[in-house]
This record gives sequence, C-alpha cells and structure tokens, in this order.
Amino acid sequence: MRSPVFAPLEGALGRLPAERWPTHDELTQAAGGIVTSRGKPLRFVNPRQHTDRERRYYELRIAESGEVETRRENWHDLFNALVWITFPKAKAAINAQHAAILEERGEDEARRRSPERDALTLFDEGGVIVASSSAELSQLIPAFAWKDLFWHRRSEVEASMEFFAFGHALCEQALAPYLGMVAKTVFVDAQRSFFSLARDARLARADELVAAHFADRARFPSPRSMAPMPVLGIPGWHPGTALESFYDDAQHFRSKGPR
Repeated sequence: MRSPVFAPLEGALGRLPAERWPTHDELTQAAGGIVTSRGKPLRFVNPRQHTDRERRYYELRIAESGEVETRRENWHDLFNALVWITFPKAKAAINAQHAAILEERGEDEARRRSPERDALTLFDEGGVIVASSSAELSQLIPAFAWKDLFWHRRSEVEASMEFFAFGHALCEQALAPYLGMVAKTVFVDAQRSFFSLARDARLARADELVAAHFADRARFPSPRSMAPMPVLGIPGWHPGTALESFYDDAQHFRSKGPR
C-alpha cells in the first residue's frame, strides 16, 4: 500500500499485523477507546444472518451496540475498519445521522433511503476530505477546472490544500486504480497553521471538522451537494500527474456540463 491514497491509514495499519489479515479481536484492540455517538465501544465482529428488514437497520445497530459486522479477509470491510480507526469522530457522526433518520422516519426510510442518507452513504463509501485554506482554489473543484487546479496552480495547491481519502470503497478501488475513479468531496476550512502540523495532528483535526460538517443536515441535503472529483488527478496520486498532457484527457477530466 504505497499509494498516497492510503497515507491516512498508515497509523491504523501500524497497529495491525503486517504479515497476515487481522483478526476481529486485533481490529477491536486497534480501535480501543473509539465509541459510537451513543457511547458504545466499537467492536468488529463476524457477520450474522439477517432478515432483509434487519439489514436495512445496519447503521442503527452499530450506533446502539457498537458492533460493526466485518467479513474476514475482505478488503472492503478491512478498509471500513481502518477508516473507523483513523477518522473515528467523522465515522461516528455519519453513523449517528443514519441512526437518527431511521428512528425518525421508520420503515419508509428503511425501505427507501432518503437523499440525506444517500449523501451520507456516498461519502462514507467514496468520499475524499478536502482540507483547504483557500476558498478560491476550493471553488475550482465544483467548477470542474481540473487542469487549472492540479497543473497550473499546483504550487498553490501543495501549499494550501490537502486531500484525505475517506471512503472505504474508494480505498478498495485504489488497490487497482483506473482512470475514471471519482470521489464525492467534503470541504473543511483549514487555517494556514494546519499544514505545519504533524500528520497525526492533521488527521485528528480533519476528523473533527468532518464530524462537525455532518452534525448539520443542512450541509448534506442530497448527493448533489457534494462536488465530484477525479481523484487520480490529485498530484502524486497517479504517475500521469507528472505530465501536463495527462490533464488533457477529456474522458477522465470532464468539463462541467448542464445540471
């Protein structure tokens, strides 16, 4: 896992055996001290057999019990655990909103996910945190100004922005990356001092800011509220980012069309 995509997970990986798949107990131990929004200690457990109705309440069960059902030797579920360990406050905040909306809206919500929960799910599965001290640069993402952002203004990006992969499905895709990988973005305001912090401190601060973002439902009314981004355009996330011509691929770096 040498790709910059996995850089935020290095601390969590360092708590686990390097030569084999971790056990549920080892994942739980690595998550020591992490609790759900309802104060339940996080535990990674074997999946159980569930009815369709029980599966629809998956997020509520995590909030109430702290149990995250995790398949053995499964990359998707392992990355989910690693993200919980790395960004515990943000994951708990997302889970808390799922649980609260399910309780408020009952079976209708369980059967048909609302736009708010679609947004939560899409970021949880395929999101990237964009920590930025420049509103001007941040606006280039919803404007789809990819070459301007990632090439022409690269030095500014490197000084004023940092990108953290959050979605566990996105991390799984990054094991075999392909042009066309797109993530949903959440922007957090980072002061200039943010970028001088040690890595763990930056991660902790990003975690707090994303948790605060998802504490307010007005910030995620639907998936359309989160700008998409071709993640392999981030400098260093693909070998092609060393070449200007890489950003001329209109299939990968699409312009903004009508909405």
